[in-house]
This record gives sequence, C-alpha cells and structure tokens, in this order.
Amino acid sequence: MTARAVEPRVLLAVLTYRRPADLQEVLPLLLAQTSRVDASTEVLVVDNDPDAGARDLVRGMAERGAVRYVHEAAPGIAAARNRALVEAAGFDLLVFIDDDERPVEDWLALLLATYAIDHPAAVVGPVVSRYEGDLDPWIRAGRFFERRRLATGTVVDVAATNNLLLDLAQVRALGVEFDERFGLSGGSDTLFTRQLAARGGRMVWCDQAVVWDVVPASRSTRQWVLRRAFRSGNGHSRVALDGVKTAVGRLRVRARLTAHGAVRLAGGSARWLAGVLTVSLSRRVRGLRTVARGAGMLSGAYGYVYSEYKRKPVPTP
Repeated sequence: MTARAVEPRVLLAVLTYRRPADLQEVLPLLLAQTSRVDASTEVLVVDNDPDAGARDLVRGMAERGAVRYVHEAAPGIAAARNRALVEAAGFDLLVFIDDDERPVEDWLALLLATYAIDHPAAVVGPVVSRYEGDLDPWIRAGRFFERRRLATGTVVDVAATNNLLLDLAQVRALGVEFDERFGLSGGSDTLFTRQLAARGGRMVWCDQAVVWDVVPASRSTRQWVLRRAFRSGNGHSRVALDGVKTAVGRLRVRARLTAHGAVRLAGGSARWLAGVLTVSLSRRVRGLRTVARGAGMLSGAYGYVYSEYKRKPVPTP
C-alpha cells in the first residue's frame, strides 16, 4: 500500500459499563495520549449502560479536551463495538481500549508508528495485568493472567479489542463487523479478528504498545478464573462453528471440537492428579483450568451458550 499524504484521523474508543471510577481514571490518560501524536485525534466513550450512567461524568470531563459521549442502550459489548464503528465514519483509524486498562506513556504513538510502516489492517498490542491487593497463591501458581508477548512485526490471526488499532477502510472493504449474538457471551472480538484475517486483512503485533489491565479483587478468585476458562472454551467452539454452512461441514467441525474438548478433559484431569501425587500446586490448578476449558469446548460444540455478561432484567413498573 502507498503511504498516506496526510496524517490519519484517529478515533480512540473506550467502551464502558457502570465503571465510573475506572472511566474517570483512564480518560485523562487517553487525552494525554492524543497530545503526544501529530495525527488528528478524538476520544469517544461508548456507554453500554441502559441508564446512561456515564453521561454526566464524560460531559463534565469533555471540557478538558476532545471527548465525545454516545449512549448505546442495546445490551452487550458487541453492540457497543459496532456503535464505535458507526461513530468512526469520518475517521481513518479506530483504536479500541477498555475502561479498566491504563496505557503506557507513548502507547498511541507506538501503535501509529507500527501502522505507518506498511499500513496493515490492524495493529495489536499486549495486555499486562496488575492486581489490587495480594494475589491468591492459587491464582499465581496457575499464571492465569499472563498473556502472550510477541516480537513487534509478528503477523497474528486473532486478537481482542482491549488493545487494537483498525484501518477502517480495510475493515469496511472486507465487510467485517461484530456479531451481536456474542454480545453477552463474549467472543465477538475473537470472531471479528478471525474473520478479518481470513478475508485477507493482515494484523501485526506491536510489543512496546502495552496497556496495563487492572484486575480487581472480584476477578482474582478461583471461581472467576475457572468460569472464564469455561467461557473461553465455550466461545472457541461457537466461533469455530459459526459460518459453517453445510450439515456435513458442521458435523466435521463438531467432531473435531468434541475430540479436542475430550483431550483437554482427560489431560487436565491427569495433570490435576499428578499435582495431587507430587504435591504440585501449579499442576493442580493448571489441570483444573484445562478441564474447565475442555468442558466449555464440549458444551459449545453442542449448542450451549454460556452468557458470562448476562444482565439481570430490569423490573417493570
């Protein structure tokens, strides 16, 4: 692709749902990011709270810089992500970050520098966790919040949207959007980026563009990480089956997922037992996580949808 004649127009989108303290902390950091780049930038807050709880907070902070607020009442993060795509109509690049993440000082500049090399369809950055308070040894032994790190320039075929730059012209040309069937179960970003890569969109890694993921105490629990492993496996199977049009094709994919899920159940159980026999906490907890992921894969292969983000119904007056 040829280089742009002018700097791109960049929209920084932060999605939020009833986390005012996080939003109040991250918005000044994002405004500081925009001041460190030459590109024309704007910060967008997409509020997925049906009560629009972030409206007053964001409008109060808008006086400090280019911050825009939109309310997306349709439940689910996929709807909020699609709203960001709609709101980015006048921009060249869309950068996603979550409200509970904190970027390093030159995060946006690093993403843009990697993008400027040869204009890929997406640039993906790493997420590094930090914790509130002391971490349960069970969680630490399982290394549950450790994520991948790759060399800058590595081509990847899947990514999350918690640290993601998108070239909007390529996204639109390839006809990719977030599938709102995955809005309350999770996995819409996995499906989106897999489709982007499958349709020819190249995604490259920028290892220096780190965001810190603030893990609250409510998520650093044994129950939470096992539920997340189950949901991850469930979503993996649902994404794998999505788009398979023929009955024979679905049967083949389901058979493969069944085999992979069963292997994880058996392998995770064996690892857990080995941990018991050798008094290895690491083996025990990692074995349990593998079992949970395998069970999720099997459930997703046969149509069960685990809605991790399911919301309580609002009472009718």
